[in-house]
Amino acid sequence: MSLVKIATFDDWVDLFREWQREIGYDVKLLGDYRFEAKLGETIPEVEFGDYSGQRKWERLTDIPDQRIQDALLHLITYQGDTEFASVEQQRHLTETAPSDYDLQSLVRINREEMRHGFQMCYLLVNHFGSAGRTEARKLLERRAGKNRLLGAFNLPVEHWLDFFCYTQFMDRDGKYQLTMLSYSAFAPLARSMGPMLKEEFYHLLTGNTGLMRIVKAGKIPIPIIQKYFNKWVPSCYDLFGTDHSSTAQWAYVWGLKGRYDEGSSPQPAPKDRLNEAARGLYRQELEGLTAALNRLIPEGRPKLVLPDERFNRKLGTHAGKPYSVTGEPLGEERYAAYLADVLPSPEDERILREIFKDNDWIVPIEERSQAVAGNGQ
Repeated sequence: MSLVKIATFDDWVDLFREWQREIGYDVKLLGDYRFEAKLGETIPEVEFGDYSGQRKWERLTDIPDQRIQDALLHLITYQGDTEFASVEQQRHLTETAPSDYDLQSLVRINREEMRHGFQMCYLLVNHFGSAGRTEARKLLERRAGKNRLLGAFNLPVEHWLDFFCYTQFMDRDGKYQLTMLSYSAFAPLARSMGPMLKEEFYHLLTGNTGLMRIVKAGKIPIPIIQKYFNKWVPSCYDLFGTDHSSTAQWAYVWGLKGRYDEGSSPQPAPKDRLNEAARGLYRQELEGLTAALNRLIPEGRPKLVLPDERFNRKLGTHAGKPYSVTGEPLGEERYAAYLADVLPSPEDERILREIFKDNDWIVPIEERSQAVAGNGQ
């Protein structure tokens, strides 16, 4: 990437276009789509934390504590990193779309993820001075698979089964993160979330209906689909952060990031268990979606299982501990062999390549028989 100094947001936009070229994204697929920052509405007063009832902050200089400014910079940077990473993970799938409908869905998701990263960099460059400009540049320099900030965004998305699991599970985690940021005391960040969430809902719908179409087609064995659940769901649990997180507690106390149900929960915030509470709500939602998928599987065939929160975790209380997909403790001596058996293998990839040669592995969208009943949201 060129070493052009970022003095204005237009300078950053030039680097954004350079990033598109460097990752090999065919911008012709984007048509006449125009990238722009979008701001919605927000409640004028801080809704929770120590500054509750005060006016939300419009500028960095309104924020009364350097620690809060630093934490806000961190939150925006991490959110932006996930957006660009997802495009890098998915970009090669344009060559193997099972239908024109699926190609257009992928392109829409990619351009909206690009726009979400664009939005975060708009905030960084326009509100955070030289530190923000530096972070905005770094967001375009890191790469998925190498050095993105969160582990899940360095995992490979090899094919369309991966993609539908990704949009079902990873983008659904994104819905939670964006919703929690929509309550932020920093008004420009809170205003950014409404338009982003509206776009994100299509990503969730794509993942949920995609998995329903696959299950209804009946060509990919359920045990193989299960392995991709096992690949993605634990990483999504990790995205909610560590248990008993002081970082999450301070973000709440300072009014930077609320609870997912901040606007509706009558209960006091469990400040020492904020990540666990959000993860629990996420898991409840996944349980309902998995049950809906299982209703499409004929009787007598294996059913899908939502991995236990203790399985194959890289972060938190259960990180590195040997638990099965269903949460039973295992011995250390057999854990590596167990993981090899329940996660995608080269043989599974070979089987999928054969299945993907014919497009009957997924029900065409016009025949999906109300697959949207699962609603994806």
